[in-house]
Amino acid sequence: MQTAIRTRFAPSPTGYMHLGNIWVAFLNWLWTRQHGGAIVLRIEDIDRQRSHAEYIEGIKEDLAWMGLSYDEGPGGSYSYGTPVQSLRFPLYQEIMDRWKEAGEVYPCFCSRARLHSIASAPHEGEGLPVYDGHCRRLSAEEVADREKGKAPSWRLRMEESRVSFRDLFCGEETCVLRPGIDDFVLRRADGMVAYQLAVSVDDAAMGMTHVFRGNDLLSSTFYQLYLLKKLGAAHVPTYGHLPLLVDAEGVRLSKRQKGLTLREMKAEGKKPSDIIGLLLYYAGALPKPMPVSAEEAARNVGFEELKHLFLPHIVVTQV
Repeated sequence: MQTAIRTRFAPSPTGYMHLGNIWVAFLNWLWTRQHGGAIVLRIEDIDRQRSHAEYIEGIKEDLAWMGLSYDEGPGGSYSYGTPVQSLRFPLYQEIMDRWKEAGEVYPCFCSRARLHSIASAPHEGEGLPVYDGHCRRLSAEEVADREKGKAPSWRLRMEESRVSFRDLFCGEETCVLRPGIDDFVLRRADGMVAYQLAVSVDDAAMGMTHVFRGNDLLSSTFYQLYLLKKLGAAHVPTYGHLPLLVDAEGVRLSKRQKGLTLREMKAEGKKPSDIIGLLLYYAGALPKPMPVSAEEAARNVGFEELKHLFLPHIVVTQV
């Protein structure tokens, strides 16, 4: 039996939506609607200090204004538990407790300065964070002694594993994850759950079949596939890592850049159809920007026409 298609748009509510966010949201929406799937709006607000309720409402308002509907989301219906990560901490904690008891994670007491020195040292790799396995080797007595003065972060006790996947836009990707070096953090010293754990748990629990996101997160996929296997996920998603929108200097578009939030563009007189047409132009479907509504795009623009999605990045020259 074919699995029903489920995708998610998963913003962090740390600011108002900008052109780079809506680029990912629109392409996710377009592919899912054309394939008869369901879209989940998942709020990734595990960073409690930077996340704010006003931005959650802003995300919902901006998506509605753009005509990008979703099927499950905060404040509405959902099939697999709340899609707000800050409300899912008991689930993350349950998994951490289970792995602690099994000895599959270990406490790390390394300072930021020490970790920075490790990351700055020359090394081979795939662009992933590296560690030297220092705290992996601590005895029970050493752990007990260090816990008296400092709360630890918790790292996964990695086993060597070759992880491969075929990305819809980037092609074949492979990485060998190694014990010690690739023992990544699952929970920070302040108690905050790490991105890799929360995303992997939620993608498995919510039955995600496809994940579309920026290609700056491509290397995270190796960790997440490893975790999905460890979690016993019924299936793993198909991934599509999209080219980033960058400015003329090659800097990724962000909330900090003036004039790029949807609210600023709306205040300047832009309509949703203007923005959709602009995104289709940058995706390679149009010879120049022209007004196109989201529904018109879903009816008339095939994903195979978006030939620029195979590029590493796309330079934004006009808004």
